[in-house]
Amino acid sequence: MNIKKILIELRTALVATFFLAVVLCVIYPLLVWGLAQGLFPDKANGSLIGRNGEVRGSKLLGQGFQGPQYFHPRPSAAGRGYDGSLSGGSNLGPLSKKLTDTVAQRIRDYRRENYLTPADAVPADAVTGSASGLDPHISLQNALFQAARVAEVRGASVEAIRTRIEQYTEGRDLGIFGEPGVNVLKLNLALDEDKD
Repeated sequence: MNIKKILIELRTALVATFFLAVVLCVIYPLLVWGLAQGLFPDKANGSLIGRNGEVRGSKLLGQGFQGPQYFHPRPSAAGRGYDGSLSGGSNLGPLSKKLTDTVAQRIRDYRRENYLTPADAVPADAVTGSASGLDPHISLQNALFQAARVAEVRGASVEAIRTRIEQYTEGRDLGIFGEPGVNVLKLNLALDEDKD
């Protein structure tokens, strides 16, 4: 074996590795970061929503709101609920007794909390979690069913609450994909501001 040839090949490999490391680990990420900050700063920084100088959440991630004065989000199986580091579904299948018992209990609770009769159909998103466990939206029907409870606790009219629901209803993606949904975080923060 020719030692000189091996050293030339080793030098070439090291230079190529160093060059690619600089390009792919420094220059490219800085370029993408700079473009994102310049063109889409809100999205590049997580679409955060702040109130009174404090970050309250991201409009892209669900949060667990408790209490009758708030619109409740979809159930979450992510950690203890809405834990971004443990995003995921329950992985329970349609034949799972645990899943059917959990959904049946959620249906009973939802009807009781929102003054529905046993004949009223409960929206699926009110009793089943999303695949990620972090869905920030609920269906329009889900929000409308919760309006009477929220209005009663907040001392507002149902019409005023429905107007707020309409304001925070987001349309289909690109006008054709999915269904309209209500961003729970934005809606609840707006209702808290109304109270102030």
